[in-house]
Parts: sequence; C-alpha cells; structure tokens
Amino acid sequence: MNRYDPDIHHRRSIRLPGYDYSQDCAYFITICTQNRECLFGRIENNNVIHNQCGYMIIKWINEINDKFRHTKISSYIVMPNHVHAIVVNESVTVGADLCVCPGHETKMPTEQGEHIGSPLHRIVQWFKTMTTNEYLRGIKTLNWKPFDKRLWQRNYYEHIIRDDGEYNRISEYIENNPMTWENDKLWIK
Repeated sequence: MNRYDPDIHHRRSIRLPGYDYSQDCAYFITICTQNRECLFGRIENNNVIHNQCGYMIIKWINEINDKFRHTKISSYIVMPNHVHAIVVNESVTVGADLCVCPGHETKMPTEQGEHIGSPLHRIVQWFKTMTTNEYLRGIKTLNWKPFDKRLWQRNYYEHIIRDDGEYNRISEYIENNPMTWENDKLWIK
C-alpha cells in the first residue's frame, strides 16, 4: 500500500468555497486548544481568571493589530481552552463599512486552495505560531504545563458576520462567554 494516498488523508475544508476572505468584512473566529485542554486559566464566579499562559495569549492577540495593519481585533476573549475574536479586515478605502459584508458578494480567488492570500488565514497561522513558540519557552523556563503534541487544534472555526445585528449578537456572546461556560460545548469537566 502506498504510504501517501490522497484519498486516505484528505481533509475537508470548512471554509466557504470561492469566498474571498481578503475583502473588507468582519469575521467571528474560534481557536481551540488541542484536545480542548484548559491551559489558559479557569472560570470562577462567572469570570475568567487567567494564568500566565492566558496573559501570554492576550499579549499576542493585541499584537495582531500592530502586525497586520489593515486588520483589527474589535472584540475577543481568552477562555481556559479557546479564544473567540471578531477580526475585521479594513481596506485603505475611507468610509468602508467594517461591520458588515455589503451584499456579501464573493470574489473568486486567483489560485486554487484554502483562500490563498487571505489575511484571515495568515493572521490565525501567525497567531498560532507565535503563541506556540512562546508557550514552548514557558514550558522550558517557567514550568508551564506541557501540551499533547500541539498547542492548538489543526483548524479554526470562522463565521462571516453579515450585518450589524449579527455583529452585536456575537460581541455580546463573546462578552458573556464566561457566564455561560458550563453550558458551552467547548467546556470539559
């Protein structure tokens, strides 16, 4: 049997086929730790109590705004085993509506593959790399809890925010996430 069989190792993309993720729009993303392991703190009295690892994750989220100049994180929360954020792609065009995807038109990518050239994909990839590298240094020098093979799950969840009402609902969900922790599908006892 051939060790590389594309049919065996095919991974289905969860991205919207043909959608141009580089256009001005807001996206709700969720990035989970591998095996949903609680590495960044705990929930106590409906509040997130971050540990050193959690504060490190917050630091790198805030760095996104400096690293990617046409992108901003408008809302986020670092939970014990995942991160929720609203990522807004901003163009240099003055007066762009940043909370919605006007008409949610799709532009076809010029290359095949998972939204080639997408700022969203590059942002998540950069964030995972930076946080994993710093977490590994923390394991070696600060005695942080080791993780199983990788810090983050392979992929991430993404939702295109289509209007202001949806943007407001998602912002509220992010803000209230610690209060609904025990009902969250990402919660592990």
